[in-house]
Amino acid sequence: MERDQATTPPEADREGAVNRTREPAFNLPAGLTCILLFLIAVHALRTYVFPDSLDQEIILNFAFLPARYDHPLAEQSLAWLWSPVTYSFLHGSWEHLIFNIFWMVAFGAPVVRRIGMARLAVFWALSAAAAVALHTVFHWGEMIVVVGASGVVSGFMGSAARFVFSPSGRISRQFAHLNRRLSVSEALSNRSVVIFSGIWFLTNFLVGFGMFTPGGADSVAWEAHIGGFLFGFLLFALFDPRD
Repeated sequence: MERDQATTPPEADREGAVNRTREPAFNLPAGLTCILLFLIAVHALRTYVFPDSLDQEIILNFAFLPARYDHPLAEQSLAWLWSPVTYSFLHGSWEHLIFNIFWMVAFGAPVVRRIGMARLAVFWALSAAAAVALHTVFHWGEMIVVVGASGVVSGFMGSAARFVFSPSGRISRQFAHLNRRLSVSEALSNRSVVIFSGIWFLTNFLVGFGMFTPGGADSVAWEAHIGGFLFGFLLFALFDPRD
């Protein structure tokens, strides 16, 4: 039987091609690779090179603190202005950094391929800020130090949920960025998206109740994860150049 090329979804053709060809294990966009190397370099310098006194100054001036916004901004440094973004370049441990790198490779790569580096810079800054904005709602005025790119990674996950799933529900690392972007209503009607998002939210709520975290719920800014995910899922169309 001859296949009608005019009615075959392009996602299905790409998925068939993936099944016939072996995907490379590592095929990251150059821009994302540079970001990962930068995050590793920052943490290596803080861990092995900078003295404790300097590292404490870095945390004080570049980590996010909800308590900054409970005090008059004119009476403090400008850290309140940039820390909603710069905290995402700092990490609490190598395990924390490696965990974020793993998920950034999985979900950041298709997003970066799709939107490019210029849009990525804006997306990174706004998703980082959106993540800690929701965190601050639940921890207003508290002296809690927030570091890590988890909010941005969650933004990548929320954005990816809008386009990475093919009609069969599978994900191709090579071609996922070429899929049609689903509207919010279409995404919420897609079984793969609903299952993925449901598991993601359930995991974060369990973290919020102190499960899966040896240090308890206070050791993970799970509210920031949700803020980042919602930002990416609801607002990804503003950054997406594809129709």
